[in-house]
Amino acid sequence: MYRRYRVPSVWRELNQIQRDMNRVFDTHSPIRTRTAPSYPALNIWSNEEGLVVNAEVPGIDVNDIDISVVGETLTLSGVRKSEDLEEGSRYHRQERGSGKFNRSVELPFPVDIDKVEATFKNGVLQISLPRSEADKPKKIVVKSA
Repeated sequence: MYRRYRVPSVWRELNQIQRDMNRVFDTHSPIRTRTAPSYPALNIWSNEEGLVVNAEVPGIDVNDIDISVVGETLTLSGVRKSEDLEEGSRYHRQERGSGKFNRSVELPFPVDIDKVEATFKNGVLQISLPRSEADKPKKIVVKSA
């Protein structure tokens, strides 16, 4: 035999108020509590040969970008120059930031620093980081006795 328990209406109402409050705070959180995405945006992938890093850096001059690899850390730094407005003009919305940037990422394995290459095309910086020979996986041949 099943026995049904009724939840008092006060508890149902309190649960509904809690859900409503959570929804309000989730959808209307102040901007100061949101974190800005890291700049520049990166995609990193690897295979047995090494790593490829793509960084989105539109509107930046190639000469304003510095790339360094120290140990197993890749650092991208540079400057995005602000746009000069014509006299009498003003912004209605400004979402693209300007100024200095610096982004460091830990690499999953040591790379051969002497063979690192970078190319820049259509606002995307592509960095090829070949894996160091000492760290490459080696196939072990099993000899039969």
